[in-house]
Amino acid sequence: MLQALRRKLNERFATWALRTRPPEPVPVLLSQRRVYILPSRAGLLYAVSLIVMLIGAINYNLSLGYALVFLLTGLGVTAILHTFRNLVGLAITVGAAAPVFAGDIARFPLILHNPDARPRRLLRVALPDQAVMSSDIPARGSTRVLLPQRAPRRGWLAMPRATIETVWPLGLIRTWSYTAPALSCLIYPKPASAVPPVPTFGDLKGGRLSSDTGDEDFAGLRRHQPSDPPHHVAWKTAARQGPDAPLQTKQFAGTATQALWLDWDALPPRMDAETRLSILARWVLDAEADGLAWGLRLPGSEIAQAHGPDHLHTSLKALALYGQ
Repeated sequence: MLQALRRKLNERFATWALRTRPPEPVPVLLSQRRVYILPSRAGLLYAVSLIVMLIGAINYNLSLGYALVFLLTGLGVTAILHTFRNLVGLAITVGAAAPVFAGDIARFPLILHNPDARPRRLLRVALPDQAVMSSDIPARGSTRVLLPQRAPRRGWLAMPRATIETVWPLGLIRTWSYTAPALSCLIYPKPASAVPPVPTFGDLKGGRLSSDTGDEDFAGLRRHQPSDPPHHVAWKTAARQGPDAPLQTKQFAGTATQALWLDWDALPPRMDAETRLSILARWVLDAEADGLAWGLRLPGSEIAQAHGPDHLHTSLKALALYGQ
């Protein structure tokens, strides 16, 4: 009960402390109005110790006791200033979040810019209920921090509010601020582990895409398929890699490449949408790994037959955003 109440109060305070409705445009500047400061647990114990020492000095009329208490009090006050200056004035921008599959860990890149001639020490950045990332920032420099966040489902995952804090230099004072820049990560559907065989269709022109450019120019290697001509097998590469290495086939500019269509309607009609997307994601990955060209047909859209990293991303993005 108390923990839930505390969490609710913290959430309300963080919403107010942002001073803007998220997501906020970048760059985000941590001005004095956005930086908050309170004693840490160590700082509270430090203050209690000073009070006890002061009472003892008064009780026994110890001049050196007074001097020690006043010295340590000045040290604590100085720590407040240095801890506050370690955070205030930072500028925050964002990088590009690499797409991941549902169930994996998305990583949001924050770039911390230090405009001052002094370095920033022991900055800690974290998303709610996630691992804390620590970093230093050199004078007039920048540091890139990757914030982990579990991706439970496909689609766009917006970066939650992040907390950036520091207790440098003495750990007596905690200074913190919140930021929620506009940053999202694309989450692909989770590929199915057990799928039906990849379908083939009658409109493949004999199972291959035609080409008019000939096979004179070597273009690279791909995984060997049983239907590949024996004279296209990279026998020298196989000899160098040993008998346990998989065979590879030489590709030439203009060499026909096996192609297929991955069709939403090829799956059983009673299968739910998320299972279909998961199976299609597995088919797309397998087709790319096997060096095939494929097209993707979804209700209301179609992606032409091709292959390569860009085509893979386009197909997985279409699956990730289907129905959204």
